[in-house]
Amino acid sequence: MSNHLPHPDHDRGLEFDLSTMISRRSLGMFFGAGGAAAALAACTPGGSGTTAGTSTSAATATATASAASTTATPTASPTLTRAIAECGVEIPQETAGPYPGDGSNGPNVLAASGVVRQDITSSFGTGSASAEGVPLTFTLTLLDNANGCVPLAGAAVYAWHCDRDGRYSMYDSGLANENYLRGVQEADASGQVTFTSIFPGAYPGRWPHIHFEVFESMSNATAAGQVLAVSQIALTKAACDDVYATPGYEASIANMKRTTLQSDNVFRNDGGIYQLATRIGSASAGYTAGLNVTI
Repeated sequence: MSNHLPHPDHDRGLEFDLSTMISRRSLGMFFGAGGAAAALAACTPGGSGTTAGTSTSAATATATASAASTTATPTASPTLTRAIAECGVEIPQETAGPYPGDGSNGPNVLAASGVVRQDITSSFGTGSASAEGVPLTFTLTLLDNANGCVPLAGAAVYAWHCDRDGRYSMYDSGLANENYLRGVQEADASGQVTFTSIFPGAYPGRWPHIHFEVFESMSNATAAGQVLAVSQIALTKAACDDVYATPGYEASIANMKRTTLQSDNVFRNDGGIYQLATRIGSASAGYTAGLNVTI
């Protein structure tokens, strides 16, 4: 528990955060400049050198990413937007699970000021804890299938996941007053949202994953209404094995041995092929992951 007094803006809600976020974006604080900005432009749907529904370009991007995996870091590497799933395949609808924190079963982080943020590693408001682990930056690219896979600019994404011990903030013992590894972002003109986090652990019965909900707009996110999609990101086995060999993730090794994508109760229908994120990086340098989310 934090002994710090709450900031005067902490009770002004998500709408206040949205106006703050927009002003910060106008100053360029949410994205890096120079080479990072150029990399983003090259990877966005309709951007130079890529086509959202072209498997050839997807394979090229994956090959390039693999070649860079030994030196990539979450803050320095290009933001990945490729995925195994091509644009025309809609993201499978999945359960939000027992720990959504969206007001549907008790706790509601979406009404709290501070939830609109890119870096979700630490708690905000009255929370004081931070999640430790291997750095992970992940980008979702939202695409409108009904209108030719155009970017869903202005939509909102709420993302959350467990910590390296498999625990969820706001729910697990000792974490009721913490809200780390939860955050909301508004999709930019390219339909992209990017979160800075840590690599989640593997807990019994589940393949390592990240939850997310897509809302029609930021205003709809405040009440968990107008949901366009509820799904999960699956993380690759190679990345999991790499991360779980590092200190702090010991419990995940045994849990991974008892679960496969084919036996997981969420991904087993198709082995998670439409939710398996593209990734680059390493446990020592951190990982960057990306997924196209067609709705």
